Amino acid sequence: MSMSEVIQVKKENNIAYITMNRPDKLNALSVELSAQLNRAIREADEDPEVKVIILSGAGRAFCAGGDIGTFQKVNSVADMLKYMTEVVEIQKTIKSAKKYVISAVHGYAAGAGFSVALASDFIVAHQEAKFAISFNNIGLIPDLGLVKNLSEVVPPQVAKEWISSARSISAEEGYQRGFVNRIAENDVIEEATEFTQFIISGPPIANQFVKYLVNHATELTNETFTMQENTVQALLFQTLDHKEGVRAFFEKRKPEFKGE
Repeated sequence: MSMSEVIQVKKENNIAYITMNRPDKLNALSVELSAQLNRAIREADEDPEVKVIILSGAGRAFCAGGDIGTFQKVNSVADMLKYMTEVVEIQKTIKSAKKYVISAVHGYAAGAGFSVALASDFIVAHQEAKFAISFNNIGLIPDLGLVKNLSEVVPPQVAKEWISSARSISAEEGYQRGFVNRIAENDVIEEATEFTQFIISGPPIANQFVKYLVNHATELTNETFTMQENTVQALLFQTLDHKEGVRAFFEKRKPEFKGE
């Protein structure tokens, strides 16, 4: 376990466990935590021993969102933009990572914390977890990518209702709506670890392209997307993983992918 003041990182069995570690502040996103979280995700993404990243929060919650302590020190629009730019970088880091990122959510994922979870590739949530959008109660709109991220996982009518009514969404409702992949009855980290197994045993290069293509599908025309899809497929046909997959199929065994 390597440790800093606000981020903990542990590597085990091809998994990088990254923990936001400000439990006394419910892991609110300070500038320091945001910067170290961005760095930890990028380092895990470049680590050849890591096949998947699990992001979680220490203490009673996943992440309470923006840091009120930071807000109280901000005296200008420029300072506020600087803070928001640093925090919003988290979702960019997660989405641009080559490897899958799983958010293991317990307690509250509120505001920007909800945005971080939605930016992840998968969400495993404890059955008592809550996803909160309370900006409307203080006359603000959701920020740090939450409006866009939410609009990509639920219909616009639902997103507008949830935001304007300052809803708190249960893990079960999140599962029914499709943005929670699995609900944990007990330890959410254990459940997330079990969830990773199809990723760890899967083909890393193919999964990298799956993530990229799904994340960018709505931005591309059908013609452009088809061209990218064809190009990627032609590339994957040349990989050793594809050849291993074909061999394993004919030999009636599980393939052993190496990311080559």
